[in-house]
Amino acid sequence: MVLRSLGATGLQIPPLVFGGNVFGWTVDEQQSFSLLDALLERGFTAIDTADVYSAWVDGNKGGESETIIGKWFAAHPGVRDNITLFTKVGSDMGEPGKKGLSARWIEQAVDESLRRLQTDYIDLYFSHWPDDATPYEETLGAYEKLLKAGKIRAVGASNLNAEQLQTALNVADEKGLPRYQVLQPEYNLYDRDGFEGALQDLTVRENIGVVTYFSLASGFLSGKYRSESDLAQSQRGNGVGKYLNERGFAILDALDSVAANHNAKPAEVALAWLIAQPGVTAPIASATKIDQVESFVTAVALDLSSEEIAALNNAGK
Repeated sequence: MVLRSLGATGLQIPPLVFGGNVFGWTVDEQQSFSLLDALLERGFTAIDTADVYSAWVDGNKGGESETIIGKWFAAHPGVRDNITLFTKVGSDMGEPGKKGLSARWIEQAVDESLRRLQTDYIDLYFSHWPDDATPYEETLGAYEKLLKAGKIRAVGASNLNAEQLQTALNVADEKGLPRYQVLQPEYNLYDRDGFEGALQDLTVRENIGVVTYFSLASGFLSGKYRSESDLAQSQRGNGVGKYLNERGFAILDALDSVAANHNAKPAEVALAWLIAQPGVTAPIASATKIDQVESFVTAVALDLSSEEIAALNNAGK
């Protein structure tokens, strides 16, 4: 598998990142281990998680995903060095003072993540959400300390718009602080407005790596949700109903057509489309079954023609 450079971080990753949000949510620890083993066997060596995953599940408090990954590392001595590990800070962890991007919380949160992950470094540490209450200088200064201490190797940001990212870059340059070198935006064949345009142009111009989340629109682009009655198929169905409209069905039709040309699945085409987009380093995608990991292999190998990409682009307009 050909690796891709992740912006200016010096990190090299496969053209698809595994989303660890499912660990402790839709898959238990045993199945999580099986999925991680299957990913590694197929050359997928980048894993994305966050301190808050999966706090939304009844009985969880956050940290479940990191804990499972840490147990997997512990059960596989030597594997950690082969993995490019992403995690995030800033989401509300449900306890006083445990949210946002203050230097105090970042310095505490990184140690808590490292403990759960059973590792002494994080390859890429993301600011999960903008924090209007904390100056960029304070946040980036905290990351500078973590970089010098060897606790993290690079920094990124998720959910920033073009103005916010540009401001953060300006502050970093003016104060001699670390830059955000990777962006994690919501971006897929249906949800395009938040990234395309000024933000995409900025990432290309500044050599900022891009790893997209909700890459399959919460599973809608897999094609398995085509009516209201389909939404009960999984725990993620509640987030899919908004896509069941004329535009969504037009995109599915285009995916079906291109997929038929390649003897592929709609999800594989949707991921291949993302991989082909200017500035995108890799989409993040999750799996709950081994056959879905096999689908990632197909997606990475798909070579869409310019005509097919145009057809997919136009279906969403």
